[in-house]
Amino acid sequence: MTKDILVSITGLQFEMNEEEAVEVISVGEYYYKNGKHYIIYEDMLIEGAEDAGLTKNTIKIGPGQVDIMKKGAGTVHMMFEQNKKNMTYYNTPFGDLLIGLYTTNMDFQESEEELLLTLEYALDINGNHVSDCNIVIKVNPR
Repeated sequence: MTKDILVSITGLQFEMNEEEAVEVISVGEYYYKNGKHYIIYEDMLIEGAEDAGLTKNTIKIGPGQVDIMKKGAGTVHMMFEQNKKNMTYYNTPFGDLLIGLYTTNMDFQESEEELLLTLEYALDINGNHVSDCNIVIKVNPR
């Protein structure tokens, strides 16, 4: 994999018989260090807003664990581990939210031309189940 990459993140949230799809495509950088894959990219919090600001995102993929860290208007460090619930605070401009992430499936595939990560998890906010989520992160050379 090259240092300069394209990151495609596709997600689905399932809430009470409704699906909400999200897709983000961004340029970024890739590193492999100490047995872990690092994907770094930026995105806008609210597209087109004057005070949108950029959020710096880091995805760290290691054996049995995926960390997603966001720093900007909203700050969070999410950890995903198979069949385990991890709790963290999501700091937003409107206040902090306690989120729980129960990972039901993690799959990582690596080739010379592509990294493919799939995460399936249940999302809780302040102790209440909000949705079941599916995220696919695809990384290709730019």
